[in-house]
Amino acid sequence: MRHVAYINKNSMKAIRAHEFGSPDVLVMDDIPIPEPGNDEILIKVFASSVNPVDWKIIKGVRKDKYPVHLPLIPGWDVSGVVEKTGADVRDFKQGDEVYGRPDPTRDGAFAEYIVVKANQISAKPKSIDHLHAAAVPLAGLTAWQGLFQFGKLQSGQKVLIHAASGGVGSFAVQFAKWKGAYVIGTTSKENMSFVKELGADEVIDYKNERFEDQVTNVDLVFDTIGGETQERSIDVIKPGGRLITTLKPEFGDKAKEKNVDLEGFSAQSYPKDLKQIAALIDEGMVKPAVTRIMPIEQAREAEKLNAEGHTRGKIVIQVALN
Repeated sequence: MRHVAYINKNSMKAIRAHEFGSPDVLVMDDIPIPEPGNDEILIKVFASSVNPVDWKIIKGVRKDKYPVHLPLIPGWDVSGVVEKTGADVRDFKQGDEVYGRPDPTRDGAFAEYIVVKANQISAKPKSIDHLHAAAVPLAGLTAWQGLFQFGKLQSGQKVLIHAASGGVGSFAVQFAKWKGAYVIGTTSKENMSFVKELGADEVIDYKNERFEDQVTNVDLVFDTIGGETQERSIDVIKPGGRLITTLKPEFGDKAKEKNVDLEGFSAQSYPKDLKQIAALIDEGMVKPAVTRIMPIEQAREAEKLNAEGHTRGKIVIQVALN
């Protein structure tokens, strides 16, 4: 893939999939710059990032939930600058620095420009650059809404966060600690110190320890793994507690028997949540965990790493120079 050049103002470089498949289907195309609708904004993209849902959408296995079109531009995180606003947009103007999670049923931000609905973005955190801001939206919103909107986590409660070193988990640990909860995280041995640094009170090496032998009577389990991990998690929750999952809630009968509220959800790009997360970042309470920054030309390689799983924090895609 060749370097992105900002020469032709009528067209842009974009990473696209022309067919469903592995990340190998991703190619660099030269396409027209999109025009924003009346309630939309055209953003000059500085950075995006990869998320676990990416490879599933690219492969076509989530068409039931995300009915995307082909060719498709992936990248459902964005940090950039407003280039143009639609006729009905009042809250943003050209030059504003913004961030958010684009609609995953539409083209993403692995491109020089992206059109998004004005009610899906917010002002970017002031204290960090676009590369770090791009690591926040999808993972941050997922952690925030999972813990507080669905999990109803309160100060003094005990929460178990699975995959605590991942993109979502690393935010969840920090949010839960900020809230005043007692935080337990599961991760691999090599990431235990990292999760401790994020604020976890206890860290469990999931490869060598069974968390149900270490944990009891928790108020909330936040699950981003599913399957056997989800089922085993029901046994460590106190009666009346909650298990919130980003995947399919598979064990409803067991949860009901144990008096556990089991619920699945998908994050939404609510500006009020983006504003709250930005405020915590600017106050120094939360930091995005960026493991690697890769240029847009390496988007295919970034998505391959993403599909393998076990990434600490986030992989960011740099589209333009700050």
